[in-house]
Amino acid sequence: MSAPLTLPTVMLSELEAAYATPLRAYHNFGHVQEVLHRFAEVTVGPGWTQPVEVYLAVLYHDAIYEAGRKDNEARSAELAMAQITRFLPESGIDTLRVAELIGLTARHGQFSPVDFGDDGFSLDTRHFLDCDMAILGAEADVFDAYDTGIAEEYRGHVPGFLFRLNRKRFLKGLLARERIYLSDWFHQRYDAAARANLRRAIAG
Repeated sequence: MSAPLTLPTVMLSELEAAYATPLRAYHNFGHVQEVLHRFAEVTVGPGWTQPVEVYLAVLYHDAIYEAGRKDNEARSAELAMAQITRFLPESGIDTLRVAELIGLTARHGQFSPVDFGDDGFSLDTRHFLDCDMAILGAEADVFDAYDTGIAEEYRGHVPGFLFRLNRKRFLKGLLARERIYLSDWFHQRYDAAARANLRRAIAG
C-alpha cells in the first residue's frame, strides 16, 4: 500500500513497540495492518478527504490497549498527539482530528449513519470506523480467529461467564441494528457476511 506519508523510523519503532505491550491476541500490529488494507481499499474507491489524519488514526487507534479498561482510546489518542507533535512538528497535521477519530472507536456499535453528514469529513469518519469493523464481515475462519483473540485478551481480566454474557450482548446489539456499517460502501460489501458471522457466534 502506498501510504500518504512516511513515518520517521524511530516513530514507527516506538509505535510497533506500543502494540507489543502487553502481549495481545488480537489488538496487535497485525490488526493495524488489516485495517490498513481496508484504508487502502477506500483510497482507491471513494477516497479520503483527510488521508493523512485518517492514516495516523488507523495506526494509533489501539496503540494503548488493556482488556477491560475504559480509557484505552483516550490514552491512545493522547499518545498519537504527543508523537505527531514530537516527530512531525512541521507537518501541518490536524492532531485534534486524529484524536477525535481514535476517540470515536470507543463507541463502536452505538452510531447510525444519521449521526454523520454527507460532507467529506463525515464520510471520512464513517469509512474510518467501518475499516475497524470490517473484521465482522471477514471470511468465517478469520472472524473466528478474531472472536477467539478477543476472548484470550480478556482471560484473567474478567470472569469468563461475565465476558461471555457481555460479549453476546454486544454481538446481539450489532446484529439487531438496521445498519452494521455506517457507510454505503462498506454496507454493500460486508453486511451480509457480517450478519452470518454474528449469528454463528451468538449461537455458539
